[in-house]
Order: sequence, then C-alpha cells, then structure tokens
Amino acid sequence: MKAFTHSEARLLVPALMFIALVVAAVASLGTPLITSVATSYHVSLGSAQWTLTVALLSGAVATPVLGRLGAGPHRRATILATLAVVVAGSALTVLPLPFAWLLAGRAAQGVGLGLTALMMGVARDHLPEERSPAVISLISVVSIIGAGVGYPLAALLADLGGVRAAYGLGLVVTAAALLTAWRSMPEAPEGRSAHVDVAGAVVLAAALLLVLFLAGERNLWSRHFAVAAGLAVVAVVLLCVWAVIELRSTTPLVDVRAVRHPAVAGANLAMFVGGIGMYLLLTLITRYAQTPHGAGYGFGLTTFVAGLVLIPFSVLGFVAGKLTPRVRTRIADPLLLAGSAVVVGGGFALFAAARSDLAELFAAMGVLGVGVGGFSAAMPGVILAVTPKSETSSAMSFNYVVRSVGYSLGSALGGLILAAGTGPGHLFPDDSAYTTAALVGIGAMAITTLTSLALARRRSSGTNP
Repeated sequence: MKAFTHSEARLLVPALMFIALVVAAVASLGTPLITSVATSYHVSLGSAQWTLTVALLSGAVATPVLGRLGAGPHRRATILATLAVVVAGSALTVLPLPFAWLLAGRAAQGVGLGLTALMMGVARDHLPEERSPAVISLISVVSIIGAGVGYPLAALLADLGGVRAAYGLGLVVTAAALLTAWRSMPEAPEGRSAHVDVAGAVVLAAALLLVLFLAGERNLWSRHFAVAAGLAVVAVVLLCVWAVIELRSTTPLVDVRAVRHPAVAGANLAMFVGGIGMYLLLTLITRYAQTPHGAGYGFGLTTFVAGLVLIPFSVLGFVAGKLTPRVRTRIADPLLLAGSAVVVGGGFALFAAARSDLAELFAAMGVLGVGVGGFSAAMPGVILAVTPKSETSSAMSFNYVVRSVGYSLGSALGGLILAAGTGPGHLFPDDSAYTTAALVGIGAMAITTLTSLALARRRSSGTNP
C-alpha cells in the first residue's frame, strides 16, 4: 500500500466528514417531504411515508454488507460503487417518473447509509493512532446531525420549487460526494480478505423488512393487532435464524461472537434503547411545533420553519461531538454514554414540563443535540476498544443497523402513543399525550443510563479484556 503522506491525511479528514454528512442528509430528505410527495404524486400519506421507510430499510440491509466488503481489499471500489448507486438513485427522484420510481430512487439513496462505518474504517487504517479516535467520533456525530442539516434545506426548496427541487439538492451533493471520494479515498491495507454471507444477508433483509414495516404501519397495530403481533413473532424468529447462520458461517456477515462480547453487547443494547429515546424526542418536538393553534396547543409552523427548530440540535450536537474527544482523556467512554443519556433524559423532562413557548422547544432541542452528540461521539470508543482494526467497518456497521432499527421504533412509538391519545373524531392528540410520550422517553433513557453504567463498572473492575 502506498504510504499516506501528512498532506493527504489532512485532506482525507474533511472528505470523510463530507461523505458521512451527505449520505445522512440525503437519507433524511424523506422526512420533511412526505406531505409534498403525497400531493405531487397523488398518493396517500401512508404511501408517501415509504419514501422515508424504504431508505431506512435499504440502509439497514446495506450497512452490514458494505461493512463486510469494506473489511476486504476492495474498500475503495466499494465506496465509489456505492456512491454511484446513490447518485443514480438521486437522479430517479428528480426525473418526472411515476411514484414507484421515486421509491426505487429513495431505496438507492438509503444504501449510502452503509458508508458511515466504512468512513470509520478508513480513518482507523490511514490516520495516526493519536488522531483517528477523535475523527471517528466526529464521523459518528456528523452522521446523526445530517438529518438536522437536510431537513430545513429540503423544506425550503420544496416551498420554493416543489418536491423535485428538494430532491435536486440530493443529486447535487451526492455527485459532489462521489467526486470527493474518487479523489481522496485510499486503497485498503494489503492482506485483507472479505466474503459476503449471501444467505445471512437475505435472512437479515427479510427480518429488517418486517421490523421496519411494523414500525411504519401504525394502523396495523390498532386495527389488526393479532396480525401485527404474528408478524412481530416472525421477525424475531428470522433474527434468531440469522444469528444461527452467522455463528455457523466461516465468513459471517457480522461476527456474532464478537458482538456477544460484554462491552459490544452492552454498547449495542445502549444504542438500541437510546436510539428509541433520541428519535422519539426528535419526533415529538417537530410534530408539536407543526400542530396548529386550533388544537389548543402547538405553534402551527410551516415545514420549513419547523425545520429551523432542528438547528440547535445540529449545532450543539456538533459542538458536543467536537468536545467529547478531549473529555475522553479524563472520563471513560461508558461513563460518557451514561452522562449523555442523562442529558437526553433532561431534554425529555424539559419538554414534558415546559413547551408553551417556542423558545422552550428550541431549548429542549438544543439539550437533545448535546446529549446525542456526546452519545454518538463516545459510542465508537466503547466498541472499537475490543475490536481488531481489520473489523472496524463490520463492527460499526452492526451498531448502525441497531441504531437504524432503534430510530425507526422510536418514531413508531411516538406515533402509537399520540394515536392512543387522540380522542374519537379528533384530528390531533390531546396535549397530555405528549407528556405521556415524554415520560416513556425518560424511562428509555434511564435504561440506557443504567446499561452504560454497568459497562463502566465492568471496565473499571478489569472484567473486560
């Protein structure tokens, strides 16, 4: 492998950040455009919701596959090919084609979510050891706040030029990301090998499809509970089958044995429950801000103005992520996870107690940003401390699958609680339903905190290798 010079390393860091930001922002474009898509394509809101769900699904499926490919000798080619798929998908979202083609384009865009773990693998392989942990933490943070960047921009473009203008933003930035990767991504170190477990990928895709379908189809739970529960059981069975396939495979998609390591298992559990809580609060605040005054609460904000509420989340999340590497020199990563979970819980408490003024929503969103930024920056350190360098992409890709599922369930949980709090004949839930959802979120973050503290105690007692 060609030696990586200091100047090349200096250029590599912003390239890694830019690519991680782009794929996260583009995948989140579906969120503010659901209503516009329903109107423009003459489909139901439920159908339009799939422009977001299909991107999450393809990202969740592609992430472990790309993580395994990224662990091999063809990582650069994998990155370029994936970004080419994302660019092609972005083109489909802009062209005047039927709705099915829009879904296909969104699915192709979602594949890019799998690149975040590869960016971490590149950083760990090609940056100095003293610098790579901080860069990996920032990549993790950027992949979170990308939603906060894409949301208001997409909403503004949709207001000005329609839904295709908003998706046009995705085409421009993904093309720029492809060019950036072509010019900056190095080849993987020599001696790597990777084989994709096709059977494991198919079973995992089926299981995740069911999980995300159940998370997105909230009416199914309220109207056909037995069917929904049966599908949930099938999903669990498929995940168990997938785990058995991975354990028996000589080239597993994800090294399940490594995932069973107490530190990795605990970190993924914290990511799963914490992800549910974090996305739940994000959903609650944005929905509350857009609720019209006629409901007796809310601020009736337009999609674009509601998107501006995410600015404190993005800015403070990035600041927290930037500061976390310095704090890590004094505080262990599991303790940082616990502290960040407490901060997110504080955001829930603030939202539950004070939301009559728009400034209070901005404050709650800012607190959420600080907690999410710190949590995302500390998470890679917990996992990579017990992960071989060659398995960086694979280990982090599994964590991102867990995160995606947690986020989807957090969004669905918010919808279920608010739906349960909507009286017969009413269009909007009672204000008390938001308080109930916030209390559920506090419970989720309490579980996340306790899990993280258990990890910290295990590390301090020297149980972890």
